[in-house]
Amino acid sequence: MNRVYNFSAGPSVMPESVLEKVQGEVMNYGDSGMSVMEMSHRSAVYQSIIDGTESSLRDIMGIPDNYKVLFLGGGASTQFAMIPMNLMKKKIDMVHTGVWSKKAMAEAKRFGEVNVVASSEDKGFTYIPELDNNTFSPDADYFHMTTNNTIYGTKFTQIPDTKGVDIVADMSSNILSEVYDVSKFGLIFAGAQKNMGPAGVTVVIIREDLIGKAGDDVPTMMNYKTHAEKGSMFNTPPTFPIYVCGLVFDWIKSLGGVPGIQKINEEKAGMLYDYLDNSKLFSGTVRKQDRSLMNVPFVTGDADIDAQFIKEAGTKSLINIKGHRSVGGMRASIYNAMPVEGVKALVDFMKEFETSR
Repeated sequence: MNRVYNFSAGPSVMPESVLEKVQGEVMNYGDSGMSVMEMSHRSAVYQSIIDGTESSLRDIMGIPDNYKVLFLGGGASTQFAMIPMNLMKKKIDMVHTGVWSKKAMAEAKRFGEVNVVASSEDKGFTYIPELDNNTFSPDADYFHMTTNNTIYGTKFTQIPDTKGVDIVADMSSNILSEVYDVSKFGLIFAGAQKNMGPAGVTVVIIREDLIGKAGDDVPTMMNYKTHAEKGSMFNTPPTFPIYVCGLVFDWIKSLGGVPGIQKINEEKAGMLYDYLDNSKLFSGTVRKQDRSLMNVPFVTGDADIDAQFIKEAGTKSLINIKGHRSVGGMRASIYNAMPVEGVKALVDFMKEFETSR
């Protein structure tokens, strides 16, 4: 079997050791005589799986005891509506850094006023805008930010000082890639399919005092209290993806936890950015101080050459490097599970391609 280097933005590359573990247990988990896909979420066996998954996540992220961890369906996009339904009374602040903040903004506007404190739309979201505390609303219900922008390859290097207003962070594309102090946030959410596991489960980490604020008009399934009180078991949760996430969390532990993964990610990103900074053919599209560790967009400046590069890369088992349709060019998503060898293979091919031009 020949595996490719998969640079997809998501669903994305998974750790091979996790896939092998899943393969070995897919017919019979432990001594249960069945697959995790088949067992009741009400069973003692599955309860131990979801409890272990939560415990591992709390361990590697350093999640304080006064935060609940919820495993929900609906994808991270559902959170764009669920968050304001639970936490928004009149107004929120938001920094606009791309497609995902735009979607979150559109949903929040259904429930109240959205104050955009800064935006990088003027330059195609190729940088993180400077934040001025004077533009913040002291009476905002919360401040919404996207810590890493998958499509554009930007990330926040500092968490803003919101003067006590709770921060809601969409970490879908960089959760577990670098160390964050969870206590600085009121709520963190992330779809699993970048750094945590397969598509199908969304993790919400929410401070307990923010639970129970939803009005009576909020549907039962959209109320965080519903899921917090039932340990993510009010309805059937995404059982198999949760199980796989637990294996990924254990894999992260084996590499030194999030600090260990961050060091590897910095090595991978450094390797690729160093080449881009010295190449005469390829160039990065993001302001240097705002570059993502996870998503690296780059171009040649010629759409035909870009297309040829993408085509030839595929013959070298370097796949899914075409840039997002709204940006063009190329994009290498180098999430936690992308091995250093994969980034090295990409850089080596880029050098070969450039030399042949």
